[in-house]
Amino acid sequence: MTFYIFTLGCKVNSYETQAVAKQLISLGYKNVNYKENADIVIINTCSVTATADQKSRQHIRKFKKQYPNAIIVVMGCYSQGNYEFVSEELDASIIIGTDYRNEIPFLIEQYKKDGKKIIKINKNRNEIKYNEFGVISYSENVRAYLKIQDGCDNFCSYCIVPYRRGKAHSRNKDEVINEAKYLVKLGYKEIVLTGIHVGGYGKDLDGIAFSNLVDELTLIPGLESLRISSIEESEIDDHLIDLYKNRKNLAPHIHIPLQSGSSKILKLMNRKYDAEQFYNKIHLLRNALPNVAITSDVIVGFPDESDENFQETYDLIKKCDINMLHVFPYSKREGTVAAKMPNQIKEEVKKKRSNILLSLSKEQWSKYCDKFINKSIDVLIEQFDKNLNCYVGHAKNYIEVKIPSVEGKIGEYYTIEHLKKDDIIN
Repeated sequence: MTFYIFTLGCKVNSYETQAVAKQLISLGYKNVNYKENADIVIINTCSVTATADQKSRQHIRKFKKQYPNAIIVVMGCYSQGNYEFVSEELDASIIIGTDYRNEIPFLIEQYKKDGKKIIKINKNRNEIKYNEFGVISYSENVRAYLKIQDGCDNFCSYCIVPYRRGKAHSRNKDEVINEAKYLVKLGYKEIVLTGIHVGGYGKDLDGIAFSNLVDELTLIPGLESLRISSIEESEIDDHLIDLYKNRKNLAPHIHIPLQSGSSKILKLMNRKYDAEQFYNKIHLLRNALPNVAITSDVIVGFPDESDENFQETYDLIKKCDINMLHVFPYSKREGTVAAKMPNQIKEEVKKKRSNILLSLSKEQWSKYCDKFINKSIDVLIEQFDKNLNCYVGHAKNYIEVKIPSVEGKIGEYYTIEHLKKDDIIN
């Protein structure tokens, strides 16, 4: 039989999609492309925003119409919270949520036998375990992504994810190490650790901290770069800082979500730190790792964010010398605490504040990149850019550059002996 999988949302969803595909292929199913005949269509949904919900519904309807005779399997965050609608209104064949993903082949076989609709949703989000798929290979371009945990216990007031993914649960350490070794054996030079709350790894395991896992991974022979996708400031311990200082294959780039530089807004967001704590951690990092790239997420226009609160955010970013920002205008998400808060901010104010921070981010990143001009830098060759007429790639500190040579090949590291300003892609 043939199958087609469509994925919405984050890298974690993409990883899980690849894992399901590998399972099916191992059982003799054939993976086909869009518009080819498919006996089974699997839609991995997203629910992080109201727009993501809408897109999930649209794609389920679209594929139901396009493949009228196919078994329609819906999984992921949207179906976790809306399984009744997916069953009754969208008429999917098999509905699971963010659990039981590794049972999809069995559920398909069950449906083929009796043709009865299957709804399998774990409603107790406090009693879930990591869905282990075994060793898989998921990459985008030349980087391999390695999922190490799922779920989140933070319950930020703007976020629906803990209600969809459940409590934080970590993957078995030996399984993580084995998959990393497999990825290196396949030839990947860089591995990116991913999950819903990556730095929370190990909190549900006895005697294992996130930094312990990073320690073991950086000792794997042949692994040239290990990158952490995102980590909260409270999860950066002394051990992890020492690893950044002493392990050359731990990429000198740390993504630490800020969300707001106002302690008042951070409290409303139900974040676990205030502005002073965030600054103190960044100051500690800057002293220990003067050349590390620190990037961050910021939400603008959160309910009750005044001009003064926004200015506090701007000032803290400057004070911390954050090098690059991902800026998100606050989007009301039904089902979250923040959606019911008073003093919702107008869209034009959000747009204005977003533009101010995007401009600051560009200025900050340019200043950071200038520190490496005329210095040696190792770049992972990612692709040939036809518009630039050269190869391009990212350095370990996340600077994107042109490769001023045709030497080397995609997926390999190339050393630029003297980086020029014109080589940097801003």
